[in-house]
Amino acid sequence: MKRIAIALTLAAFPAQASEDIADQYPQSDLYEKPVEVIPHVWSAIGATAPPTYENTGHNNNLSFIVTGEGVVVVNGGAAYVLAKALHDEIKAVTDEPVVLVLNENGQGHAILGNSYWREQGVKIVMHEDAAAEIAAHGDQILVGMRAYNKDKAEGTTVVEPDETFADEYIVELGDFRIEAKHLGPAHSPGDIVVWLPEQSLVISGDMAFHERMLPIFEDTITADWVETWETAFEPLGATYVIPGHGHPTNMAQVRRYTHDYLVYLREKIGEHIDNGGTLVDAYYVDQSPYAHLDTFEELATKNAGRVFEQMEWE
Repeated sequence: MKRIAIALTLAAFPAQASEDIADQYPQSDLYEKPVEVIPHVWSAIGATAPPTYENTGHNNNLSFIVTGEGVVVVNGGAAYVLAKALHDEIKAVTDEPVVLVLNENGQGHAILGNSYWREQGVKIVMHEDAAAEIAAHGDQILVGMRAYNKDKAEGTTVVEPDETFADEYIVELGDFRIEAKHLGPAHSPGDIVVWLPEQSLVISGDMAFHERMLPIFEDTITADWVETWETAFEPLGATYVIPGHGHPTNMAQVRRYTHDYLVYLREKIGEHIDNGGTLVDAYYVDQSPYAHLDTFEELATKNAGRVFEQMEWE
């Protein structure tokens, strides 16, 4: 009950994280020490800043489930050293071996640590679109990580998954039914969520953001993301949400900072287009209700420009 109370308390304070807060766990390459969100489900919460040498690229959430018959890890991590640091924490929690790694998408902070897990003989599974991203852009992703991680990039290589799936990948281990689901297009190719129906907890990956502004990439179709949220993600009815970025919370909070932000920005850009506005001016539409979020300064104008480019042709 104490752990659940902590999770609910976190939900009441939506903007605790800050880019200015120093490394929360200096004795480890992890940004924060893993916390037990609900019994047997743990997450090491990443920085809400962009990836840096100081945070070792740990700016997303690295989670694991101690099932009773083996540990399932969600996200390989941004580098070999980061995956090893997470494994050290898992070993401190349980003697159960890691038997499976699920990657939330094909981005570097989800997949580059797979090189460590491959060495351990752990099965690596991801969505087929995430695997396609690795095949097409893996070397470029690795170069980008080396640029900020420098010597911490040692040992990291690009590895292919052992298995891919199109719609869902279900595992029953110990006390857990674990459903990795591709609900539809969202933040990036190959996005999945990990749904624990018996615990009413979802590890959302980049379907949901909290405490930091979400980035809209060139291939992020915001209309599709909103539709996937409304028709497939929120209907899961999760009580607990471990988002892709930010502390564990509930559906109302991630809705506010993901779905509602996307809807808000699309409405603002739609009004701007209707009034004959140009791309140059679109960068400066009012996003002040979200200015308190970390990475706002880095992302708000870029997001507006990309939504304008999409909506201009809708």
